[in-house]
Amino acid sequence: MSNTSHQPAKVVPLGVGYYTVPEAARLLRMQPLTIRRWLGGYSYRTDGIERYMAPLWTPQLPAYEGHFELAFRDLVELRFVHQFNEAGVGLRAIRACLELAREVAHDPLPFSSRRFRTDGRTIFMETISGSDSGSELLDLKKRQYVIGRVLERTFKDMDTDDTVVTRWRPFHGKSSIIIDPARSFGQPIAAEAGIPTATIADAVKAEGSARRVAYLYGITEPVVRDAENFERSLLAA
Repeated sequence: MSNTSHQPAKVVPLGVGYYTVPEAARLLRMQPLTIRRWLGGYSYRTDGIERYMAPLWTPQLPAYEGHFELAFRDLVELRFVHQFNEAGVGLRAIRACLELAREVAHDPLPFSSRRFRTDGRTIFMETISGSDSGSELLDLKKRQYVIGRVLERTFKDMDTDDTVVTRWRPFHGKSSIIIDPARSFGQPIAAEAGIPTATIADAVKAEGSARRVAYLYGITEPVVRDAENFERSLLAA
């Protein structure tokens, strides 16, 4: 008899969305390496000393042999971090904001919670005020403006329930194209028909006509155009 013990397989919850790192990078228009560093951690040397930067958080889905996939809320969190960073907020400040936001929102993924939308300015102000860095204190007013602007812009194309972000409308905020973790594993779809935008765009290439594809799938031609243009925008990013 074998003494090998068998560990029960981890059950992956349904309705949370599934994204590989390349898929998430494509949707967020960022580099896969950046996602791997932010969520996988990395080592670096400074002054001849090897140091380690811990992940910003642990993704919701279980990792396998060092590889991880992301759930929808991970995707939303990354979107906020990426946009804060693009707006000039350093990762040190973002990390501090994230840690305090977890405490205030009572949520391990606070940026994708409705509570953060309500309390974001206060959370950020308290975080920077508690910093030991004089330069960050001097930039307090500027940073408050930046985070408020990012919050306003980012939540504009997201739908929330009483607690968390539930859907993302990634094509200029239009309701025709959505990312919903409860549908099609969180892949971008035409909202009413539930058809992946990639499928629609490929059909247009094959048929050579948006009108023909609209007829075949029973959707309107404007929705076909939106799906086609959305997929084209991802390729151009």
